[in-house]
Amino acid sequence: MQIFTGMDRLKLYYFSTKTLRFHELRWGKTKLALLGVLTGVALLWLTIEINQTNGDVLGIGIARTNALLNENRVLKEHLRIVAGRVEVLEKKLAQINEEGNQLRLLVDLPTIDEDTRKAGIGGVEDRIDFTTSADVNDLLNVLRNTVEKADRELQLQFKSYTEVMKHYETNKVKFARTPAIKPMNGYYAKKGFGMRLHPILDIYRKHEGLDIANDQSTPVYATADGTVELAGRHGGYGIMIQVNHGYGYKTLYAHLSKTFVRDGEEVRRGMMIGRSGNTGLSSGPHLHYEVRLNGISQNPSDYFFDDVSQEEYRAQKQINE
Repeated sequence: MQIFTGMDRLKLYYFSTKTLRFHELRWGKTKLALLGVLTGVALLWLTIEINQTNGDVLGIGIARTNALLNENRVLKEHLRIVAGRVEVLEKKLAQINEEGNQLRLLVDLPTIDEDTRKAGIGGVEDRIDFTTSADVNDLLNVLRNTVEKADRELQLQFKSYTEVMKHYETNKVKFARTPAIKPMNGYYAKKGFGMRLHPILDIYRKHEGLDIANDQSTPVYATADGTVELAGRHGGYGIMIQVNHGYGYKTLYAHLSKTFVRDGEEVRRGMMIGRSGNTGLSSGPHLHYEVRLNGISQNPSDYFFDDVSQEEYRAQKQINE
């Protein structure tokens, strides 16, 4: 394009490749075209503004796009908040695991070590394409994997607590059937168990129990829950009671003057089952008491709690029941 100036006005020319000649540029057509373009732009802008004001009635989608952008921002912010809370939950689950191990020790169960715990809650952390932006997709995958890990941790802890409760209930029965109190008030020699000179036979022989001395007809109590195997006279033991407590435990109460139970009867710890006497091979009123574990005689004093009398035990038992 070339510009030629004259005395009267400015003229513009352009070179045509078809005619190979310069032609004058006509302003009238150019102005009309330019005016049309400007008018179109103005009308488009006015239409968009009116559409925005009226809630995108034309369905152009600008308002919707802005709303989605805002929703996306809010979503990402809340995802970060939820991820933070899940992280706190993970720490609390770790604390529950530690407390769970303490409970396991209390009921005589092995603790869950870190390797076992990791194996129990481990898993493949796969990624899913949520067809969202990269940062939102990363947040969703981290949140998903963390929640699944927390769920496996809860399952492991639930299994552990179930095992603890089952063992606790088993222990309750076992403890109730383990000899744990003195069968009768009175004096006993702490070294009365084992080899000794028999007071009547005048020979050394093993004394497989303890002798508790007290007045005739002093109440005698079962030292643990169990079943009466024998109640009556039996050789040098005189009138005696033998109780099978299960778990390998048996107790024997000898030289009684009277029994209040019979064979096959269930007894509870602290229940009065007889009265002391001087029957059988006895040198005076006392109770001969034996504890056997898997058929082997135990020192009964190892199963005494002298700080708890039969009366105190029964009173506390009534309160608990």
